[in-house]
Amino acid sequence: MIPAGIISADGHVCEAANTYTDYIDPKYRDRAPHIAVQPDGTEAFVVPGMRKPVALGFVDGAGFGAKERLARAKTMKYSDVRTAAYVGRDRLAFMDQDGIAAELIYASVGMGICMHRDAEYKAACMKAYNRWLADMCSDAPDRLFGMAQTAVLSVDEAIADFQEAKDLGMVGMMMPGDPVHEDYDHPDYDALWECATDLDLPICFHILTNRAGSIDQKVRGHALNNFLSIMRAIQDVVGLFTLGGMFERHPKLKLVVAESDVGWLPHYMYRMDHAARINTGTGIIKGLSKLPSEYIRSNVWATFQDDITAYHTGDLFDYRHLLWASDFPHTDSTWPKSRELIAEQASHLSEEHHQAIFRDNTAKLFNLPAGDRSWRMEAGELASV
Repeated sequence: MIPAGIISADGHVCEAANTYTDYIDPKYRDRAPHIAVQPDGTEAFVVPGMRKPVALGFVDGAGFGAKERLARAKTMKYSDVRTAAYVGRDRLAFMDQDGIAAELIYASVGMGICMHRDAEYKAACMKAYNRWLADMCSDAPDRLFGMAQTAVLSVDEAIADFQEAKDLGMVGMMMPGDPVHEDYDHPDYDALWECATDLDLPICFHILTNRAGSIDQKVRGHALNNFLSIMRAIQDVVGLFTLGGMFERHPKLKLVVAESDVGWLPHYMYRMDHAARINTGTGIIKGLSKLPSEYIRSNVWATFQDDITAYHTGDLFDYRHLLWASDFPHTDSTWPKSRELIAEQASHLSEEHHQAIFRDNTAKLFNLPAGDRSWRMEAGELASV
């Protein structure tokens, strides 16, 4: 049973050094993702077939200031990665420090592997990761909940991956942004969405898991434009599922967009309806029976960590679909000052909204064992941080 406290809907690992080498199909072992020394003397995760290694300082950067993080990155070895990033029992003290009762765990190296062009290799890596993650979460089964990965080699193989994930105790499926076959709005995928619905596994699209929204994409102007442009790929996913009729055909399908903030969603919904009305008069486009925004309100959930605009969307986007997250141990994490940030940004919300956004929404969506008696975020708890 999850103890009292906040549930983070998006935490990460820094995959253990042996995640792939020990858990992968033996035929891929000689080229499994692994830690290797770089020309500058640092160490990084190297994934054969991918141009850039995964920098450890980016993955394990929570709690460090910009200057300290930069200095650390220049000498980073795998031994410098905090074990809380890959050992379940070691993570608990970091969670307790931040007031986090439970976390949903997403991949880090696996985010880049989502974009690997060798589909069979990608599938082998993801199967290895799932087996390793199940072991990691078993250290604290009432506090750590895994998000599985699938390469979606085919619809049938993806269905098998969903069933295996359910059998391993995973609570959701982290999807690659770019499928191997066609796109996700193709009718062939209806069987997969039916499977996800039957197993009650939300499908989750995290930033930086498709080539169009990658860190390496070329952008105009200042380099920070790259960071700002990452959201665009997530918007495409929401538009694809909504306008492609997947929620019409599968009304119980649950789609989560992770680490892409929330403030943009109300305007995106409005603009989608606006376009539909311009083109049809009624706003009801072919294949749908409702306005596009109505599907987003009922079938899309969004995680965020430091997004003050998320708390001001209550009249435009259902607060019961807002999922707060800490993003530990990534550089963008709110750890170890999550409660301070919540107190600063969300103090105007009602107790009901606090309860929902910081615990109940995530517990309900992912069927987490949060207990029959609702935990309540007491005003004194916020005031005391």
